[in-house]
Amino acid sequence: MRPIIEVNNLAKQYQIGAVRPPYQTLRESFLNAVRIPFQRRSNGSRARKETIWALKDVTFQVNPGEAVGIIGRNGAGKSTLLKILSQITEPTHGTARIYGRVGSLLEVGTGFHPELTGRENTFLNGAILGMKRAEIARKFDEIVAFSEVEKFIDTPVKWYSSGMYLRLAFSVAAHFEPEILIVDEVLAVGDARFQSKCLNKMRDVGMKGRAVLFVSHSISAITRLCPRTICLEEGRVVDDGPSSQIVSSYMSVGLGTKPERTWQHADTAPGDDVVRLSAVRVRSEDGGVMAAYDIRKPVRLEMEYEVLEPGHILVPIYHVFNEEGVHVFPARESDPMWDGRIRPVGRYATTAWIPGNFLAEGTFLVSAAISTMNPVIIHFHEHQAVAFQVVDSTEGDSARGDYGGPLPGVVRPKLRWTTDELGKSSLPLIVEAGQFTR
Repeated sequence: MRPIIEVNNLAKQYQIGAVRPPYQTLRESFLNAVRIPFQRRSNGSRARKETIWALKDVTFQVNPGEAVGIIGRNGAGKSTLLKILSQITEPTHGTARIYGRVGSLLEVGTGFHPELTGRENTFLNGAILGMKRAEIARKFDEIVAFSEVEKFIDTPVKWYSSGMYLRLAFSVAAHFEPEILIVDEVLAVGDARFQSKCLNKMRDVGMKGRAVLFVSHSISAITRLCPRTICLEEGRVVDDGPSSQIVSSYMSVGLGTKPERTWQHADTAPGDDVVRLSAVRVRSEDGGVMAAYDIRKPVRLEMEYEVLEPGHILVPIYHVFNEEGVHVFPARESDPMWDGRIRPVGRYATTAWIPGNFLAEGTFLVSAAISTMNPVIIHFHEHQAVAFQVVDSTEGDSARGDYGGPLPGVVRPKLRWTTDELGKSSLPLIVEAGQFTR
């Protein structure tokens, strides 16, 4: 079977800190050409150009009918890879051969014009993807029904919510019937029901012999949809194989389970002109940064950040997920000292305490965010910033007790139990064939 995607030694390099010269008229170009021989070269006067490899020597193949997940930390090169495969950007060197039509959904509303209606954008976006007008018209009702925006199909999409954008954009891409469907993290915008609907649609695409490439921070979505997963780290393929093995390795060898992450320079740290993230840490009760914690002991989640602009009521938020991608709980700051209070410029460290005997054993990944309310503005949201392990006690004094077998669930609280004796049973005692029954 010939692969439907062949990637060989693919690499992409970007220049950072380089200033692109302005466009010149013919007269300016001529005058500059005359002046150059008479100008002295000044040492160190030009800005030094730095380069970064977003991808480096990436090689893999995808066969028809395969659903392949792509995971990795932020900046690992996932989106760059998808943009090259979608022919949005060119590689610096290497080759990516695509055999068939490609349907891509990399950003919410890509190819949509805000002034056009949903109906007009459906035809426009379909044409951009390569569909003929007759094909779009034939599938139009099905596309709209899947997107669930029938009431607003003749409304300009500038009035759509991000969820409505997503539903219509995904519906057009999915009904394009491509040989290859490429989907980035945009599914995070939809609600849980629509995410499930999209996953089922992508599964149908794979069952029809087409290929699916799926980038997501949701480990559970990756493992449900994709039998195979590719893991990227710093632009390179570090693992490629069955999803269960790759996901387990990803979360246990340090690619996703570091208990501390710091940013030394504000210009590269997550955030904006209002606030920048400096560090996220998982600490023990006595303050040590650790990767594994006794299930009976509390865990401290610490976020260090710098407020750059005064006048904002900032709300630090944590999101905790388990190793299967299940959202265990969100937690927003509830310190009464800062509730509704504007935070002055300066450095801060906000800590949330997870009590002992609360989480189950396993791996937990922590996302850190800060937002303002009314209106809601997310200044940064660092997915899987840190992670830690919870280890159950073997001493019999946790919720597990003396039981040594597997226990399900994402939490394992040690509850308070009481049992009251209500007196003797009122049922008659029956002796039959040597057995006591009531």
